[in-house]
Amino acid sequence: MEYPILSYLIFLPLIGVFALFFLDHTKEKLLKGVALLITLIEFVLSLPLFFMFQVENGGMQFTEYLSWVPRLGIAYRVGLDGLSLWLVLLTTFLSCIAVLACWEDIKQHVKEFLVCILLMETGMVGVFVALDVFLFYVFWEVMLIPMYFIIGVWGNPARRIYAAIKFVLFTMVGSLLMLVAILYIYFYHANVTGEYTFDLLKWYNLTIPHSVQTWLFLAFGLAFAIKVPMFPFHTWLPDAHTEAPTVGSVLLAAVLLKMGTYGFLRYNLPLFPEAFVSFVPLISLLAVIGIIYGALVAMVQADVKRLVAFSSVSHLGFVMLGLFTLNLQGIQGGIIQMINHGLSTGALFLIVGMIYERRHTRMIVEFGGLSKVMPIYATLFMIVTLSSIGLPGLNGFVGEFLILLGAFRSQFTNVIFVVFAATGVILAAVYMLWMFQRVMFGEVTNPNNKNLPDLSKREIMVLVPVVIFIIWIGVYPKPFLKPMEATVNSMIKRVEQRVNVKTVQEGKVSFKALKVVESQGEQGA
Repeated sequence: MEYPILSYLIFLPLIGVFALFFLDHTKEKLLKGVALLITLIEFVLSLPLFFMFQVENGGMQFTEYLSWVPRLGIAYRVGLDGLSLWLVLLTTFLSCIAVLACWEDIKQHVKEFLVCILLMETGMVGVFVALDVFLFYVFWEVMLIPMYFIIGVWGNPARRIYAAIKFVLFTMVGSLLMLVAILYIYFYHANVTGEYTFDLLKWYNLTIPHSVQTWLFLAFGLAFAIKVPMFPFHTWLPDAHTEAPTVGSVLLAAVLLKMGTYGFLRYNLPLFPEAFVSFVPLISLLAVIGIIYGALVAMVQADVKRLVAFSSVSHLGFVMLGLFTLNLQGIQGGIIQMINHGLSTGALFLIVGMIYERRHTRMIVEFGGLSKVMPIYATLFMIVTLSSIGLPGLNGFVGEFLILLGAFRSQFTNVIFVVFAATGVILAAVYMLWMFQRVMFGEVTNPNNKNLPDLSKREIMVLVPVVIFIIWIGVYPKPFLKPMEATVNSMIKRVEQRVNVKTVQEGKVSFKALKVVESQGEQGA
């Protein structure tokens, strides 16, 4: 690389933060204009990552290195592969959308709010490109601060402090356990190789005993499972979404939750492959429970935003099921479904926020017949709703189909799990279409809805780019799937080299017949 593109992406939002500090806090449009300009430049700078990405290369690309604390083996190491490529692009894309979406929504402490958005963008990009584990942990923790303030300061007055503290406490518990595991591997690497380093790629070469892998997997896995969030660690999510402002919900659902699923693939799978395989039955079971539970609870919600929040639990259950199939179709489906969820659920939160700005209520019973009053709104709402339920031709179908196909063909996943997971698709159609019917169709019985203005040009500009990607991925997903193929194959190959699996006849798998080769781990000890 002739220029450090990843460093530009990490630190450009910080330049925007310093620029905002020198602007008058009363000039709201100027503040929002500067923040929008910074995020647009960030998005444009991220586009070369896609066009210059070498799809046949399963390793790290665009790598950068700078010694930071050499005595402790801490360095500024960043890089990008097929796993993190689309997550970085999703972050830069939705950050632009978020700033544009808050144009009329945020009226108080505008400068501080925009500072939080830009700080979050730095943290989000940093998490996805960090190859030094210490650097990764710094970015991981940095995410807590701006999101805490976004929920606690700009959220709904009734329960925003409760939701913000709950979010922080859940995340901190997992993060502290992950820190302990990081330090253990740091000293274990030094004992084995004589080198103190936080270089993730060097950690990949370690052969850790299976018994130790189990505990380390649990420590990392709890932090990631809380962030996903997986059942039963999901209870912070509905409160955080419900109380957060619209833009906070968009970034939380679209990007922050993906840090958990990303962590399982970036850390748990390559560092602890034997433990990863051993935990397939448990994680798959929890994923399926999350799919069905999230859908059933979403079905009975009276608040549209809370319904969308619980739908995230269900959709991310699909993602986790795909990641633990350990085959190309399932993992590709899981990664593309991360992107799909970011687009579809992010758009749903934007749509809910737009009607909330007009009516200051999100209760389903307060609406009805809006399609007659707001036809443009209804059209975009319908497309995003059908995307969320996985209609063929839209992005949700691609991810769910690959996940279910991969789970059915996987020698690690029980077919019963696949059958129950498939019911989640039906349940998603039930709660999403039922909600859409009650909000959009029928007669306008509430007089407060009769004269609602349709979407403004700005609101259309917010939603249309997202809808374009929703249709593009659904119609022609190859450009999105191809860059991750080599990376996913290298992950699977690593597991195959470290784990010996005896398959059973007729494509069925008995987990008792799954034999983990611990002799390699004993050599590392």
